[in-house]
Parts: sequence; C-alpha cells; structure tokens
Amino acid sequence: MTALSSNNLSRAEQYRAARKLDLGILSRIVRIVLNYPVRVVIAFAATLASSLFQLFIPRYVGQAVDHAQGLLGVNAAATNEIEAALWFAASMILGLSILRGLFAVVQNYFGESLDHCVASELRKAFYRRLQQLDFGFHDHAHTGDLITRGMLDLEGIRHFPSTGLVRTLMLLVLVTGGTVLLLSTDLVLGLIALSFVPVIAVRSAVARLQLRYLWLKQQERLTALTNAMEENLTGIRIVRAFAAQAHELARFDRRSSAVLDISFQRLMARVRNTTFMGFVFYVAMTMVLWAGGNKVLSGEITVGTLAEFLAFMMILQMPVRQIGMTVNSYARASTCGARLFAVLDQPSEIKEATGVPDLQAPQGEIRFEDVEFSYGNDPGDSRIISGITFHVSPGCTLGIVGPPGSGKSTIARLIPRFYNPTAGRILIDGQDISQVSLSSLRRAIGGVQQDSFLFTASVDNNISYSDPWSDTDTVIQASSDAQLHDFIASLPEAYQTLVGERGVSLSGGQHQRASIARGILTDAPICVFDDAMAAIDARTEQRIRRALAERSGKRTTIIISHRLVSVMHADEILFLDEGRIVERGTHDQLLALKGNYFALHSLQMRDERTTEWPLGQVSPA
Repeated sequence: MTALSSNNLSRAEQYRAARKLDLGILSRIVRIVLNYPVRVVIAFAATLASSLFQLFIPRYVGQAVDHAQGLLGVNAAATNEIEAALWFAASMILGLSILRGLFAVVQNYFGESLDHCVASELRKAFYRRLQQLDFGFHDHAHTGDLITRGMLDLEGIRHFPSTGLVRTLMLLVLVTGGTVLLLSTDLVLGLIALSFVPVIAVRSAVARLQLRYLWLKQQERLTALTNAMEENLTGIRIVRAFAAQAHELARFDRRSSAVLDISFQRLMARVRNTTFMGFVFYVAMTMVLWAGGNKVLSGEITVGTLAEFLAFMMILQMPVRQIGMTVNSYARASTCGARLFAVLDQPSEIKEATGVPDLQAPQGEIRFEDVEFSYGNDPGDSRIISGITFHVSPGCTLGIVGPPGSGKSTIARLIPRFYNPTAGRILIDGQDISQVSLSSLRRAIGGVQQDSFLFTASVDNNISYSDPWSDTDTVIQASSDAQLHDFIASLPEAYQTLVGERGVSLSGGQHQRASIARGILTDAPICVFDDAMAAIDARTEQRIRRALAERSGKRTTIIISHRLVSVMHADEILFLDEGRIVERGTHDQLLALKGNYFALHSLQMRDERTTEWPLGQVSPA
C-alpha cells in the first residue's frame, strides 16, 4: 500500500509495485474459484463455444453480401442458384446466433454462480476468522471498519469470477480469433484494424493503476462513513441528551460528501477510459473503411469481403469496450481483496498448539505465579499488573477490590486466556492454561464479564446462551437466583419476549441480572464475576449473593467489585493498587490493618449512611 502512495516512486515503479501486490491477491482469489472445478469448466467451455460461434458469423455475412450483389444483372437460372446460396448464408447466420445465445446463457449462469460460491466461502472465512482473533485485535479494530470489509469489500470481490476471469477468456478468444481471421482475410486491412491494440494495452495498464488507487480511497471513505453511522446509532441516547444532532449530521454529511466525491472521480476515470478506447476503435474502423473502400473500387476485394471485415471489427468492438470494465473488475477485486485478506491473515496472539490436551477434570484450583501483563509489545510498556501471585483453593471465594485502573478486570480476562500474560504463569488444577485447549479451558469457567451483552433474541435464548441444552426449569431457576424471574413473568410473552438490540429495552439493573442468570446457568467449576452487580441496588444484590452462595456449592468463585459489600464474605480479599497486590486477607484482617481497604470501607460506609437521607437533611449520626 505504501508503495502506491509514495511520492518518491516513479510511475513505472508504482506500477510494478501495484502489479506485484495485485498478482498475489488475485492469485488467492483464483485459488478459491478453483475450489468449484465443475462450475469453472462449464463456464469456461460455454464461454469458448459462444465466442467461437460468434467469430464464424462475419464469414457468412460477407458471403451473403456477395450473393446479394450477384443477384443484380444476372439471368433467371443464375438467380435461383444465388438465392439458394443466400438463403444458406442467412440460415447459417441465424443458426450460429442461436447457438451463440444458448451458450451465452450457460456462460452467464455458471459465471454468476461462481460469483456467489466464492462470495459465500469468503464470507464464512471472514466471519470464522473474526471468531478466532484474540481480544487484542478486537480492542483496536473498529466495528464499522470490519463491517465494511466483510460486506462492501466482499461485494467488490464477488463479481470477479464472471466479470474478470470468464470475461477475460471471452476477450482472449474474440481478440485472438478476430486477429487471425482479419489478417488471413486481408493483411493490409488487418494491420490497419489492429493498429489500435497497442494503444489500448498501454491505456489499460495506466487505467488499472489509477482505478486501483481510487477504489482503495473509496473503500477507506466508506469505512469512515460506516464508522460514523455505527457510532451514532450506538450512542444515539448521548446524541439526543446533549442535543448534538446538528453536529452529528454535519459530521455524517462531510463523510458522505467525501464518498460521493471519490465515487465521481472513479466514475469519471472509468468513463474517460471507456470513451478513449471507443474513440481509438472508431478511428481504426474509419481507416479500415477508407482503405477497404479504395480496395473495392480498385477490384482488389469484393464488397462482401469489406462487409466481412467490418463485421469482424463490430464483433471486436464489444470486447474492446469491455476491456475497460474488465480492468475495473481486476482493480476492484485486488483492492477489496487486499483489505479483506488483511483480516484473514491477521495473526492471533492467543495460539493453541496442535494436539494440546484438554483441561483434565477441573476442580477449580487457581494459581497465579508472578504474573505480569502489558498491552504493549514491550513488557515494560503500559504495564497493567505486575508481580501478581495468589492461590485459590477449590470451592473457595476470592474477592478483588481496588481503585479504577488498578488491574482488577485484567485478572478476570487472563483466567479464561482472553489475553496471554507478559510474564509468569497461570495454572488451573496445576495445569498451565497455555498448555491446554482453549475450548476445555473456557468450558470450565463461567460468570459475568464487566461489559455484559444481550443479543437481539428472546429472554430465554439470552439466558440459555451459555448452555443451549438447558431445559425451561433450569432457566427459570437461574433467573430466580438472579432476582429476575418475577419481572420476566410480568412481560407479555414472559421468557419468549424479545429483548432489543444490546438489551436496551431493559433497565441497567435488569440487563445486568439477565447476564448474571446466563453466567450462573453453566455448571462450570470456576465462576468469575467482574463488577457484575454495579447497576443493582444493595438489597437486590444481597438476595443475589445469598442465592449464589447456596448455588455455588463447591465452585471456585472470584468476585471483582468496587463495592466492598460484594466481597466481605470472601475467604480472601486482594486489594490492588497500580497493578500490584498491596493488601490481602479476610475482611476482618484487612480492617485491622487500617490501610487502603480500611480507608475505602470507611468512605463507602459513610457514603451509604449519607445517601439514605433526602437531600437537604442531615443524618442524625
């Protein structure tokens, strides 16, 4: 990409760099096309047949003209013979046209079926890759950009088999066959007719480079436009709350205008290219008509031969005009393919070695050994946690608290191996989590992430997402433990009620309780609750905690919260500050230390007493 945009490169160097990149991208698309050999063979065979039948038509056109001319000034006996020959030529023209049309239908059907097959395969591969890529990729990737690549860029590749590969074969057959027939009919006229070919070839090479650049710019601007729309729809409540509609409209209009501008530039480039090729062709045709007319007048060729020559050139007119569209198809496919394959080729930091064993009989023991984590490539860059060491016995509860940004949620994300630690080891039941299969590891871990999400589906489907085979009674029990059953029962369709996009039809507390129900539905030996009750009132939280305590049994539970009331009952509590464990112990032990935990506890208790009284009144305490 850089080579194309560098001002230090000459046009020839830019062309060579683009060609090298294009060939790599296009060859990958061709390999996918070849996954459907039957369709390829039928499409190419039909293209070859329809093109060859079309090439035979001019020869009979020339014969028909000569026979028609022969009818002038001949006797009756000769007239019958000439009429028979004329009817034969006309019948051949009709028959060849019908055959050409039938094979063209087959060509179009199987050519477009290749389009859909390739698009479907790439679409599945793209979606599959998104599921496989680690959270480090998704943290930095923009949703709008991924949607653009998976939809618009894929659409740019979709037509390449039919408008690129199949049409190229048709152009090669028509141009090659037409060239041979033109030169064999009359060498001088053939050379005049073919004089436009080098001009067209040079123009096509330049146009491909230009169109590739414009396609790249258009896709980039479409990405920016999609991002703006996606952000606006996601944050529509914020936009309305701050009356920022005018600002958002102006921002969208600017990006929409940028897309329109580059679309017009691409359109003008294509129109100029097509118009220029058509002009060169008609100049060559005019020269042939002038030279051929003189040859007819001098008796060197017949009128039928000139008509045959012009018919050949009219057949060549179509592929010449389509060269521009074919060049555009190659440019679009290579540009869109580069953007799509950039995601497909994206390496994942979370790699699973071939043949790694499953996590064996997990009991829930968790051990962190001097674990460090950094979001940067350098271990010392943006260090989030450092020197984290702790041990949780099976069936015990660990609470983790601390100020915002202290690394609490990072620990929650390291346990299911959403990220790899920069240093140190994490073990479950004595097994290094980097040496077991990801599927078995994540089956052993349930709970609720900090950023819970509800799908656009029924309440039942959202709760049972963690265990699709669970029965209705199990789902009801989970929602009851999450203190959500009474609310769900009051809905018009109860558990079959559709939850809106991102669960926005629910309140914040109801949204979070639905996520808790989904998290506790699994029978995983380890449960991780990452600030899972931040939007739930204290009384409801207490009831949920009681239900979880009864439900947990021998489960190992990790509770991460900014509210100490959520972790007071834990067997051990870790207090994190600036990525390090600064205090650890039970609730009573930490209070006795009179340190960070004690200070936070005192602050929260004072705040709770204050908020129990209406504004303007003072607590009697």
